[in-house]
Amino acid sequence: MRTISLLGSTGSIGRQSLDVIAASGMSVAALTANRSVDLLEQQARQFHPKLVVCYDPAAAAELKLRLADTNVRVASGMEGLLEAATLPEADTVLTAVVGMVGLRPTLAALREKKRIALANKETLVCAGELVMRTAKEYGAEIIPVDSEHSALFQCLQGSHDHGELKRLILTCSGGPFFGKSREELAHYTRADALKHPTWKMGAKITIDCATLMNKGLEFIEAMRLYQVAPEQITIAIHRQSIVHSLVEFRDNAILAQLGVPDMRLPIQYALTYPARTEGVAKELDLFDCPPLSFQKPDMETFQCLKLALGAARKPGVACAVLNGANEAAVGLFLQDKIKFLEIGELVARALETVPNGPADTLEQVLEADAAAREAVYALI
Repeated sequence: MRTISLLGSTGSIGRQSLDVIAASGMSVAALTANRSVDLLEQQARQFHPKLVVCYDPAAAAELKLRLADTNVRVASGMEGLLEAATLPEADTVLTAVVGMVGLRPTLAALREKKRIALANKETLVCAGELVMRTAKEYGAEIIPVDSEHSALFQCLQGSHDHGELKRLILTCSGGPFFGKSREELAHYTRADALKHPTWKMGAKITIDCATLMNKGLEFIEAMRLYQVAPEQITIAIHRQSIVHSLVEFRDNAILAQLGVPDMRLPIQYALTYPARTEGVAKELDLFDCPPLSFQKPDMETFQCLKLALGAARKPGVACAVLNGANEAAVGLFLQDKIKFLEIGELVARALETVPNGPADTLEQVLEADAAAREAVYALI
């Protein structure tokens, strides 16, 4: 039975992770959030962690007053996140925070040889080589939580040798705007973009699904996590979100992982691997399944996917620039300050503006990320 530090407990992945933890009888060492005081207080009282962290100092001060009648300690800021990621009591750190804020805690946890249940894709997108090198150096394991990467990870259990791998096939729902033209995309609003056809997720990742940037980030993540070349990854639009990804081997056999679109399945596997325990997610009824279809993505209409695949082929900080610019642009879109198509346009211009240097250290990655965000804000 594992003891978990859950970074990002009040988001969509965090809440579903707590469903799995509660059903599995696991323990919680730490919970963290940005500023969701009400929900974090409820979670602290239910799971009795040693530590809770609000990244926002004012929210942390309020939470400390609310939990004064308990023995739960409250911390704040990056220092609090780093402490939560390195608590001796926790053997597993589930990183469900959104954005670059998850990078430093993940590296800190790896140095303490924790199991990383990774739901924060920016960690590998922006600093994949650094993260994988750190994991190898300290003998820590990274188990993916993203449904697609969990599917690849599960399918790869059928391989005895990395050399048997021929191709990874990442599936993609296509988001709410599948089949639309760029002319049509120009008129869609934030409310339209937040209507994902199959998954219920946080706002940022839902917008990334609408632009297909999410699949581009997963493409980069797959390269880092599975140590494959870009040419060994294919993206397939699969509207039904039943086949979560596939692996093709050198004998041309293809293994797929199927399941209902429920994030609790990959979360549970990341926490229990290599064991499988009684499922929290619903069963997939094959006799009630819709027909399964696969199509090529339209990278001319969905500019963000094309930009991500281009950045994936460049060494250095290009992927960190891509991600930082996208986070900034999506934030502006969610505030109704830019239009939908401007997300991709701003990311493209940031990639042209910010020089592509080496990504050997955390400082270089963070500098590139900051420069990308500044470039986006300057452009508007």
